[in-house]
Amino acid sequence: MSRIGKRPVAIPSGVTADIANGVLTVKGPKGTLTLSLVDEINYAVEDGAISVQPANDTKRARAFWGMQRTLVSNLVTGVTEGYTKVLLITGVGYRANSQGKNLKLQLGYSHDVDFAVPEGIEIKTPDNTTVEISGIDKQKVGQVAAEIRRWRKPEPYKGKGIKYRGEFIFRKEGKKK
Repeated sequence: MSRIGKRPVAIPSGVTADIANGVLTVKGPKGTLTLSLVDEINYAVEDGAISVQPANDTKRARAFWGMQRTLVSNLVTGVTEGYTKVLLITGVGYRANSQGKNLKLQLGYSHDVDFAVPEGIEIKTPDNTTVEISGIDKQKVGQVAAEIRRWRKPEPYKGKGIKYRGEFIFRKEGKKK
């Protein structure tokens, strides 16, 4: 039995959820998100909550149960609060600057990296070494953060590169004489 899957997802005030044609649609103050429903899971919107139950006792249904409940929960959280990831840039001369729908990164290459911001994502740069990525879709926010980080991952000797806020970089000792 899935401990996560058992709990229904509460729908806060100002949020509506509808199930039609195999798609769950959640509308809230920040926007609208949809989720394609899986056949092995039964979804129900009742009493101000969305409940997720396995349709049968197969291994696949039990495996999808908790994950589908978490995806539904992510939809509700996204349309009410949204998601934010913060990237920190460390290194001499490494900078980031948000310019409209582009993010300009200076990461020690011979050229600047221009990153086009996808639809539904907002990028802010409070200072030269901080990038805040926000949006209502958790998967899209995480994907954009990973794509930006991929340009210069943190290295283990000096810690130079792009890292997530709160990420621990395992440091190595340099060469000894």
